[in-house]
This record gives sequence, structure tokens and C-alpha cells, in this order.
Amino acid sequence: MNNTHPYPIGTPDTPWTAQEKSAWRAQVTLKRSYQDDVLTKLKPLNGRFEQVQYGALSYDKQRYPLYALKTLNWDSRKPTILVTGGVHGYETSGVHGAIQFIDQQAERYSQWFNLLIAPCVSPWGYETINRWNPNAVDPNRSFYADSPAEESAALMKLVETLQTDILAHIDLHETTDTDELEFRPALAARDGVAYIPGTVPDGFYLVGDTDNPQPDFQKAIIDAVRSVTHIAPPDSDGKIIGEPITQEGVINYPTKKLGLCSGLTNCVYGTTTEVYPDSPKVTEQECNDAQVAAITGALDYILRAEGL
Repeated sequence: MNNTHPYPIGTPDTPWTAQEKSAWRAQVTLKRSYQDDVLTKLKPLNGRFEQVQYGALSYDKQRYPLYALKTLNWDSRKPTILVTGGVHGYETSGVHGAIQFIDQQAERYSQWFNLLIAPCVSPWGYETINRWNPNAVDPNRSFYADSPAEESAALMKLVETLQTDILAHIDLHETTDTDELEFRPALAARDGVAYIPGTVPDGFYLVGDTDNPQPDFQKAIIDAVRSVTHIAPPDSDGKIIGEPITQEGVINYPTKKLGLCSGLTNCVYGTTTEVYPDSPKVTEQECNDAQVAAITGALDYILRAEGL
């Protein structure tokens, strides 16, 4: 690949049409099983949590049912917390970190919070290890009205059915080497723009909301994760993925403007985690543990801040 034409599908400076999207989809293959890796792990949790099927992807409704788990004894007097994983299906620890949190920690926190957890928002993306859905649409840029991504639309509808305010939303993601090797070149090709190489941060970081940054909340999460994995340093320009850091390991995005999952509610406390699984310093289990530490660090901070 090169900077002038870094991706094998499409024509330089020309956005993809349906033909290029079809060619892209044709070369995507299944690489792992949503049934085996996710649904099978959720089954033993039935009874400990309320399992809610909130849709099924039209690509294959039998293969891709969408599930979320709710804590039992839902109480309108308790604040409600939303945890999401697998919005980008290729980001493995987002999915398995969410499931690990459900199994190991969620019941303890249910004494203070209602918890709604959607561990794998994009199961087709999970199986194909992909950032997009089959229509070459990024679900994590599609959380807005009349969404072009059915993964995003289904989750938004689920949250709307709760008919309650969301106090906090923790969205679990990863930044991987494939972001620069595959996904950003593909994005540039799809949109008909030049691919400008970037740098993958070595370590954990957070993306807060430019319009509601909550710096103390973000710091509490960074401090909780620090005991599990290393925090990403800024590059030589003081940035992470092209954005200036606001404090150690934290950058901000305008989450609603960009249609990010973390901006789908009007929550008081919102964040997007970014684990780096390709670091030689971490194991797969440590990546999952970092996601769990991020959630528990967030909830422990909220307990203190809200006096619960």
C-alpha cells in the first residue's frame, strides 16, 4: 500500500459506489463465531440477569440476534448505567470485558444502580473482525436519527424503551494495529480521500465528550486502569490519535456531532475506553481486565460523587 492509493478496492479520489462496496463485502470472511464466543457465554447468566433480545440483524436474523442484559429488581429510584461493547465488532476486549463485568461485578453494583449492558452491538463485525457492517457503514458514526446502521438503530431503540434518564454510559473499545493497517486505509478509499498515516498509541486511553468532559470522572477511570495496564503516552506533538490530550490518557471528541455510541444519551458521565491489545506488554486477559477496571472505576467514582 502507498499513500496515493493505499487500498486495493476503488479508484483514487473517487468515493465508493455500490459496486466497490459489494467488492469489499465479497472479500470479507467469517473468522470466529458469535454463537460460540458470545451467546454461549451469556446463557449461564440467565436467571442472574434479565436477558433482553432487542432485535436481530437482517443480514441473518437467526445467526445475529441482539441481546442485552439487565440487572434484576429494576428500581426506578436507582440511577441507570449503560455499558456497551462490540460497537466495533473487531475490538475483542470490549465484548469479552463486558461479559466478564456482568459475570464478576454487575450483581454487586446492582444494589446501587440499574445496569443495562449490551456486550456485542455488532455481531457481524465481531465474526468478521471488522469495524464496519456489511454495508461499509461504521456503527460508531451512526448514532443519530434515521441511522444508516441497524446495529446503532436497534441499540438506540432499546435505550429509548427504558423511558428513564441514563446517569452514565461506558462504551468499551480498542485501538489496534489494524486501525492503521486496514481500517483507516479502507475508510480513506471508501470516501475517496487520501490516506494519511497515523500512529497507534501504545497503551490505554479514554475519549471523553468535548461538550461534557467530566475530567475528574475520566481521571478516576485512568487511575483504576493503571493497576492493570499501562496508560498511553502522547506523541511528540502532545496528542493521541491526532487530538490534544486534556490530561494523562484522555482526549475529547464531540460525541453527539460525530454520531458516536457514547453520545447516544444525555448522560451526566460518559466515556469511551480504548485498550491496546497489540502491545507486547499485555495479555488478552489483561485487556479484558482493563475494561472491567474501567467500568468499576467509573462506578466507584459515581458512588462517591453522587453520594450514593
